[in-house]
Amino acid sequence: MNSICICGGGGLGHVIAGYLSAKNKITVNVLTRRPTLWGRTLEVNTPDREILHGTLNKVSNHAATVISDADIVLLCLPGYSIREELIKIAPYVKTGTFVGCVFSSTGFFFEASKILDKDIPLWGFQRVPFISRVAEYGHRADLLGYKSSYNIAVERTTESDKAAFRKVIEWLFDRPTNLLNNYYEASFTNSNPILHPARLYSMFSDWSDGIYYDRNILFYEEWNDLSSELLIRMDHELFRLLEKLPVDPNYLQPILTYYESTDAGSLTRKISSIEGFKGIESPMIQTPEGWTPDFGSRYFQEDFPFGLKYIADQAKCEHVAMPIIDKVLAWGLDKCEQHA
Repeated sequence: MNSICICGGGGLGHVIAGYLSAKNKITVNVLTRRPTLWGRTLEVNTPDREILHGTLNKVSNHAATVISDADIVLLCLPGYSIREELIKIAPYVKTGTFVGCVFSSTGFFFEASKILDKDIPLWGFQRVPFISRVAEYGHRADLLGYKSSYNIAVERTTESDKAAFRKVIEWLFDRPTNLLNNYYEASFTNSNPILHPARLYSMFSDWSDGIYYDRNILFYEEWNDLSSELLIRMDHELFRLLEKLPVDPNYLQPILTYYESTDAGSLTRKISSIEGFKGIESPMIQTPEGWTPDFGSRYFQEDFPFGLKYIADQAKCEHVAMPIIDKVLAWGLDKCEQHA
């Protein structure tokens, strides 16, 4: 495989494009809405204080220019942009190109299987490979953290091709890469699609017009037991669904195990003390009267309709009752629709 197209100009798009082009293992194209703001070179600062310098092959807002010769396509986009991007690139994806997503919990496999031809293999990361941010749009980005290993799912190709593609991703991203059994194991996780809605509901479910806060609440550092209790209950419901699906029972750790906790109190202490979470504010807007929830933020507009909803929809197909998730989802979707 000789070329990859990165779709999206956010932090992950910048870092992955810069990282892969700097490693000189593969030709890198970028599909972005703002190509005129990009340079041909892309600088990436790493946690090891190394500065990587990548050279991009093509940067364009025309899919035909950057997609048609790609052997791999990787969408680095929020959930609400996935369907639109797939429709945009579909006419130009050549047979056999592996089309994937940097984070599969926002519905990529469900949408791609409906939009792309059946001879297009699909793949996706279970969790994002890097922690990243843009330093100077189109020119510099910060790689803030690596994962020790990656999990990917690959669908619509032979078992031997899946195994070969796993090796390609391992080689490109310089980390051990595990092949999941199927797209369910990449699509259903207890990270953002569960964690964010639980916290948002616990903070803002009692909010109504006319209620103002005196400051922006810290999303993780001020995490409380109410948030933990809700997260644990939603996690239990997710695992009841997984019992009905053809997944490895050990592919996902329960939330208490993952955070090395035993109950709501210890989970609160763990989440609120994680160094990488410090300083992260909640999705809120400051007004002359005070602070209010920002229901138009990505926390709401992605994690409810393009995260938690896929879990709830699958549960209905499998006849698994999810009263807590259904309640949280209904609240979140209502707020999203009101503030879209």
